[in-house]
Amino acid sequence: DEEEDYMSDLFIKQDVRPGLPMVRRMKEAIQKEEKQKEANEKNRQKSIKEEEKERRDLVLKSALGNENKGFALLQKMGYKSGQALGKSGEGIVEPIPLNIKTGLSGLGHEELKKRKAEEKLEHYRQKLHMKKQANEQAADQFRIRFKTKQEERKMEGDLRKSQRACQQLDMQKDIDVPKETWFWIEPEEEDKKDEEDKEDECTSSDLSVSEKLHILTAYLRQEHFYCIWCGTTYEDSEDLSSNCPGDSAADHD
Repeated sequence: DEEEDYMSDLFIKQDVRPGLPMVRRMKEAIQKEEKQKEANEKNRQKSIKEEEKERRDLVLKSALGNENKGFALLQKMGYKSGQALGKSGEGIVEPIPLNIKTGLSGLGHEELKKRKAEEKLEHYRQKLHMKKQANEQAADQFRIRFKTKQEERKMEGDLRKSQRACQQLDMQKDIDVPKETWFWIEPEEEDKKDEEDKEDECTSSDLSVSEKLHILTAYLRQEHFYCIWCGTTYEDSEDLSSNCPGDSAADHD
């Protein structure tokens, strides 16, 4: 009951760092829990399947002895441990592995499951292949549309060039009215006409750009001996046919 001497060596040597008792109690609790787990594992009774598996593994790991009748018969026929089976030693060396069926599924279930998985994988591959083909077709169609659009724009430019050349050459020959209304580029005043007049004009010359270009270039060659792609006016038809590569843009490329 005597009061403790706070200046004594016994009290000074004690570890009084804050939180240390809590850490010590936690370590003791963890160690106690681990010991309890080990005890429970030792006292736990093994199931029948576990015991069968241990006995089977022990037997499979041990080599056959002379007490085995089959092995004794093999030895009488000249077989030695470690040799391959067969008269000339072409057989197996290791015994056929033992496959234990542990599941409750019926015979053939695993094969059916494997076959379904393979079919699912094949279906997925076909789906990817079809998707790839669709993407390639879409890309090809886009390239075709883009190329067609470029060619149409080029034809439109060639047609306007031909119309300007036709108008200029016709005027040089004192031709006041074009052979066809679309042979010349329409003035801005005519572009501001009523919609009905425009519809009548479209129906009167219901031709595509390529058809108009072909007709107009043929007229320029026959009437004026002029080729828009050469940019040259020839002396006559003979000079045109002998010096001009052709009557289309492809011939001049």
